[in-house]
Amino acid sequence: MSQDYDETRPDVAEASERTLKDVRQMDVPDAKSVQAELEEADLSEGTELPGAIVLDELVVEVVPQASDEFVCGECFAVRHRSQVAKVVDGVMICRDCAEL
Repeated sequence: MSQDYDETRPDVAEASERTLKDVRQMDVPDAKSVQAELEEADLSEGTELPGAIVLDELVVEVVPQASDEFVCGECFAVRHRSQVAKVVDGVMICRDCAEL
């Protein structure tokens, strides 16, 4: 007699059927009631979000590049000329980037 190994065992089938019945009996809200609750609880109007929203302008003083500084071609940081490690095709590379 051959045995079908793909067939579910009776005890497993009964347990899954009981579990399905238990889930169906649970007091689970339906989609419409959840949507109604969310609409009622919409507190976006009149409440303040955490963190301060500042409407002031940010004032930054831009200092031009000095004659003894360069911009690294790898990390784009402004460095002193003493930090130049190598020049590749006219692009200066700082010591930190040259080590990588």
